Amino acid sequence: MNQLKLIPTSVCCLFAAITLATAQALPTIALKPVLTKLADERTMWLSEAPDGTGRFFVVYQDGKIVIVKKGSDGGDAKEFFNIVDRNPHFENEDGLMSIAFHPGFATNGLFYVYYNQKNPANQHSQPQNYPFRSVISEFKVSATNADVADLKSERILFEVQQPFSNHKGGELAFGPDGYLYLGLGDGGAGNDPFGSGQNTATLLAKMLRIDVNSRATVGNGNRSHQLQYGIPTDNPFVHEPDMGGMGVRKEIYAYGFRNPWRYSFDRQTGALWVGDVGQDLWEEVDLVNKGENYGWSVREGIHHFKPGPVGAQYVDPIIEYCHNKNLQSQGQFPDHPTGNCVIGGYVYRGKQFPSLNGIYLYADYSPGTIYGLRYDVDAKKVTAHGQMFRQTDGITSFAEDGDGEVYVLLQGGKIFQVTTP
Repeated sequence: MNQLKLIPTSVCCLFAAITLATAQALPTIALKPVLTKLADERTMWLSEAPDGTGRFFVVYQDGKIVIVKKGSDGGDAKEFFNIVDRNPHFENEDGLMSIAFHPGFATNGLFYVYYNQKNPANQHSQPQNYPFRSVISEFKVSATNADVADLKSERILFEVQQPFSNHKGGELAFGPDGYLYLGLGDGGAGNDPFGSGQNTATLLAKMLRIDVNSRATVGNGNRSHQLQYGIPTDNPFVHEPDMGGMGVRKEIYAYGFRNPWRYSFDRQTGALWVGDVGQDLWEEVDLVNKGENYGWSVREGIHHFKPGPVGAQYVDPIIEYCHNKNLQSQGQFPDHPTGNCVIGGYVYRGKQFPSLNGIYLYADYSPGTIYGLRYDVDAKKVTAHGQMFRQTDGITSFAEDGDGEVYVLLQGGKIFQVTTP
């Protein structure tokens, strides 16, 4: 079973950029070390605050977030947020996963984090009796120090009960529509044992979309209660009956994902790109639209995985690649190199490297290869794809700053900016 494996390996050949051309040549890229004095810990996320202060917020899996000045070497790091004592990191694919800033952060100081917890022994959630939970919370910066979070301000938006310790998805992000998106995995283990991918009554294996600026009331009569968030009025299942909390979850934006580890919005077009980690055979990148079904666990990539309803329609990935060279001829793109765990990235829209404009950068955790593709929206097809850079450390995430420049976060804690030679 393929999981997102966060196991340190050595870094080498960081500046031996390689481009393998396919239908159309892609430019060569290189990686430039940045924030070199930061601690060598498991970095999960990096984001620039949308307030014009030029501050990077670096998220560590163990439960810390530090602030560094953009352009510095990281020696100026200040601790902004610390929930290490809550033990969010207890296995391999959990921890403090990401931070997202409210669109009005510059004035309201609100931000959102996603972290994981063990449920207390003998107090597991009912009726599932699951041992873990994922927590999505709102916090506010300190009223006296903008470089420090006020931990007492926490407002838990919702919690998702988790049957296993893996497949947590792991990212929060505000879309261009101002709503908060969350990608969740299928709950873990292997083979989607509870059928979460195609079950719209669970939040697992979904892309969710909520409104943090309002509150929705659900249920009827004595069972009605107010949520800590609102449901966008154009969510695809918003008009489905509540059924006493047992019906379709109205927070769902799209479904049929196994483990959407990293996703991003193209800052020019608003398109939502998702890297969905596969099982044993196929990795995929999806271009996600509202209400669509991306196939897991009836399909892995475009390939049959489990029986499903006759005639059901699933959206094909933009690109897929396999784990085993013997299967390459069966894929959408037989010339795509093999890998084990896709890491979703960004469509480059920065200004420093014009030759990269419009290229979607993505990677495979192991062997740490960075790929790129160009996609023609009108023709609905990939017009170029290829390997753009190869190194041997595990890539945990990509990141994008306020100017659209793209960064790569490596397993051992090192951070690099994507450049051209």
